Amino acid sequence: MSQHYTEISIDSRGVANLILNRPEVHNAFDDQMIAELIRVLDQLAADDKVKVLTLSARGKNFSAGADLNWMRSMAQKNYQQNLDDANELAALMHKLDKFPKPTIALVQGAAFGGAVGLVACCDMALAEQGASFCLSEVKIGLIPAVISPYVMRALGERQCRRYFLTAERFSADSALTMGLLHQVVAAGELASQAESLIASLLQNSPAAVSAAKALLHNIYNRKISNNVIAHTTQAIAEIRVSAEGQEGLTAFLEKRKPAWL
Repeated sequence: MSQHYTEISIDSRGVANLILNRPEVHNAFDDQMIAELIRVLDQLAADDKVKVLTLSARGKNFSAGADLNWMRSMAQKNYQQNLDDANELAALMHKLDKFPKPTIALVQGAAFGGAVGLVACCDMALAEQGASFCLSEVKIGLIPAVISPYVMRALGERQCRRYFLTAERFSADSALTMGLLHQVVAAGELASQAESLIASLLQNSPAAVSAAKALLHNIYNRKISNNVIAHTTQAIAEIRVSAEGQEGLTAFLEKRKPAWL
């Protein structure tokens, strides 16, 4: 199926490919693209056939961030209109971050501004060797506010103290070192390198993968307390008695492949 600013395909394995498709403006996003991405993520999240989601982009660059014409229009709007607009971008980041299936960002060229947020919201991120990143907002009098929780979680506060304030461009290798990326690959090898991750993910129980992702969200950055301990014990008990938990354990003990394979 195709959209105006995105392309979507789902292969026979249940791998959904969501592609940003505005290469003529370096995949910059505006209110229309944000609304489209929200709608698509909702559709894919509700589709039981989808097991993995990849996020990539057409053209030379992953995304230049916010569209210039869109930013120009927002400058003419009042506080409430800007708040409503920011809430839409926040909804997009939240939906991508909490997407119930594993997500993989595939980055080539430039990923600037809000695009860094998209990368940080994905569970895994690969980039080509020549890719570059920039939290460029302060250069034009703005701040990376909506994406900040996700970017700071990926980079850490210390690195954000530098890159939020300087708006320096940093390389794929630096992004790897700082934790934004998991892997840097040679030019033209994003799709092939992603396949090894996808193959690993598809070996695993879909229900357990989703539950593991939910577990990460629920326990990250929380003090180890009685509530956290109770959550973890409930989580393992629930998955043990679930259909896929029972099937996985039985298959392991019987030395056979589980039903999801």
